[in-house]
Amino acid sequence: MNTSVTPTKPAERSASVRLKNAWPILALAFIIAVGSQAIGSLTIDLGVGTIIIFPMVWAILIGAVVSVQTIKPLGLNLQKIANAFVGIAVMLLVARLAFSIGPSLPLLLDAGPALLVQEIGHLLGTVALALPLAVLLRMGKSTVGATFSLDREPAFAMVSEKYGPDSDQYRGVLAMYVFGTLFGAVYISLLASLLTSADIFDPLALAMGAGVGSGSMMAAAAASIVAQFPAQAEQILAMAAVSNLITTVLGVYVGIYIALPLADRFYRLLTRKQVDQQQAVDATTVDENRRFREAAAEAAAPVKLPIWLAMSVLSIVGIATASVAAKSFSWSIVGGYAIMVALILVSMFLAKVSRKISAIVWATTIGALISSPWSPVGELLTALVTSVDFLSLATVVLVSAGLSLGKDMPLLKRIGWKIIPVGLVAITASFVLSTVFAEFSLGFW
Repeated sequence: MNTSVTPTKPAERSASVRLKNAWPILALAFIIAVGSQAIGSLTIDLGVGTIIIFPMVWAILIGAVVSVQTIKPLGLNLQKIANAFVGIAVMLLVARLAFSIGPSLPLLLDAGPALLVQEIGHLLGTVALALPLAVLLRMGKSTVGATFSLDREPAFAMVSEKYGPDSDQYRGVLAMYVFGTLFGAVYISLLASLLTSADIFDPLALAMGAGVGSGSMMAAAAASIVAQFPAQAEQILAMAAVSNLITTVLGVYVGIYIALPLADRFYRLLTRKQVDQQQAVDATTVDENRRFREAAAEAAAPVKLPIWLAMSVLSIVGIATASVAAKSFSWSIVGGYAIMVALILVSMFLAKVSRKISAIVWATTIGALISSPWSPVGELLTALVTSVDFLSLATVVLVSAGLSLGKDMPLLKRIGWKIIPVGLVAITASFVLSTVFAEFSLGFW
């Protein structure tokens, strides 16, 4: 059974990967993940709060350095293999989170209205704050694509259909996507750590705010919150996972019918008095956008990983990293990974059969049900899976992401510096406003 773990268009070609091609990434991921976990966390006291740099942050930073260095370059094909591992690693993360959702279902049902209300923060945050900044920096029509959401994979389809793949709006989506991939997880980890230590918000509200629609960013933010509230770890992870799932599922509909039209109209309102210079450079812009898109397609052209290879590699790295986190090897950790792998395989099979329900939805639903308080095997399965330290699994995800970042550097250079402040404001606004809505909703309900 093979799976392509990177979204692709029918016209794109993909290459199959064998173990002999993937072993350098396996070795690098193993060394960096285990080494980062061994380094541990670093706490920086800022007076008004503290920032905790977790092993997963070391992992993505070290992986990125290895990926972009030119002394002994990491080949583009190896970076694509690392990027393919990210997709399966995120599935493992989803499986682990499912076993946090199940035992917390009664709590989630009680917080249901708050989980829905806080989604308003994700909608308003980027459009209300990041869009005006992008207009101020004169990013042009790319402002709309860059700021109508945090621009993960579904945003490409929305903007491409409405404006076309050679549009400035599409370029804005790509710019925000690359920025989020390179810096999103690290930044939101530090931001969540600072907000949590400030003791302003309920940790469950912060957990809801962490569900920004990106698996890696959600994991990074949730890990920062868990580190300071370990007694509520499973509830925090459950809230973050459900919030992220809601954002992902509703995001497509909200993006098409609300966020994108709203961003377009707000942009037109803010720029109604500006002299539109775009028509004078239309031909240049079209050519530039086409070259930009072609460069992005080359960097993102997927490879196909046999599922046995992906699962084997990530399980080896994951078990080693979790053992370092636990300070000892345990067969419970092996059992936990076996259950997660089984859940993923079943979910991928059901997704293939159903064709309309994604593997992530299947994994989340089945995992939550079999680990719920009403499941006869829930307590046993949960004990095994939760023996896998969540932070160690986040380290595995982010080391794979770090090793794949080098391929995106040429694109980042073409984007320019303006996307950096806009991206930081977009992530901050989405996370903070959603947390504020969640805080008030929790108190009200």
